[in-house]
Amino acid sequence: MKATPAAHTSTGRLGWLVLPALLIFVAFAVIPLIGVFVLSFTSWDGIGAISFTGLTSWKAVLTDPGLPHALWVTFLVIVLSWIAQTPLSILLGVFISGSQRYRAVLAVLFFLPLLLSAAAVSIAYKALLDPNFGLGPGLNLGFLTQDWLGRGTLAMGVVIFIIAWQWIPFHSLIYQGAIRQIPVSMYEAAQIDGAGRVRQFFSITLPQLKNTMITSSTLMIVGSLTTFDLIFVLTQGGPNDATRVLALDMYLTGFRANQMGLASAIAVILVVVGLVLAQLLQRLGGKERNSQLEGA
Repeated sequence: MKATPAAHTSTGRLGWLVLPALLIFVAFAVIPLIGVFVLSFTSWDGIGAISFTGLTSWKAVLTDPGLPHALWVTFLVIVLSWIAQTPLSILLGVFISGSQRYRAVLAVLFFLPLLLSAAAVSIAYKALLDPNFGLGPGLNLGFLTQDWLGRGTLAMGVVIFIIAWQWIPFHSLIYQGAIRQIPVSMYEAAQIDGAGRVRQFFSITLPQLKNTMITSSTLMIVGSLTTFDLIFVLTQGGPNDATRVLALDMYLTGFRANQMGLASAIAVILVVVGLVLAQLLQRLGGKERNSQLEGA
C-alpha cells in the first residue's frame, strides 16, 4: 500500500519536531561521550598539553586492584537500592492512584524529597546521624547513637536508605500513572469472580506493570551507577573504601590525582556497564507489549 502525499507531509513535520531534541542529544551526550573515549587514550593532568599514550591508561585502570572492589560496591548499591525502592514504590503508587482527596495531600508530602538536592540531603543526614551531636544523643536514643558512617556495613545501609528516601517518590509517580492506565473492566471482572484486593494486586496489577517495572528499574540502575554527590558528601567513599563506587573513583582519579586519561577510561567503563545492564533488562522484559492497552 503506497503512502499518500498527506502522510509524507505529516512525517516530514514530525521529523522537524524531533530535530531540536536530536541536536541537543548529540551536542550534550554523543559528542562529550566521544571526547571522553578519545581522552581515555591520552595522558592529561587537566591543565597542560594532552599527549596520546595509546592503551597505557586502559592497562593502568584494568590492572588496578581497586577496580574490582569499586565495581563490586557499585553493583551492591544497584542491587540494594533496587530492592529497597521497587516494592515500596509499587505499593505507594497503588495507594496514591486512588481517588480519595486525602491521598492527593499525602502524594504532595511524598514528593517533597524530590525538591531537595542530594548534597543538601547528605549534609542534613550527616548532622542527624552524628554520634556526638546528632539526633540520637540529643534525644537520648541509644539505638540512634552509633557510628553510622564509621562502620562499613552501617555506612552502606545509610547510603541505601537515603537513596530510597529521596527517589521512591519519583518511581511511585511513574507507577501511579501506569496503574491509572490499567482498564477498570479487568478489576470489575475479577470482583465478579470473587477475587479480593490481594488477589487482584498479584493477578492484575503486577502483570500489567511489567513494562513500567522495566522502565523504572532502568532508571534506578542508571541513577545508582552515577551516584556520586551523595556518597562524596556523606562518606567520601569510606570507611576503608566501603562505599567507594565507580563514579566516585572516577572523580578522585581525575580531579584529585589529576589523571584525566585514567578517569576517562573509568567513565567509559561506567557507560559500558550501564548499557549492558539496560540491555539485559530489556531482554528480561521481552517483546511483549500487551499491558495497559486501554485507559481506565
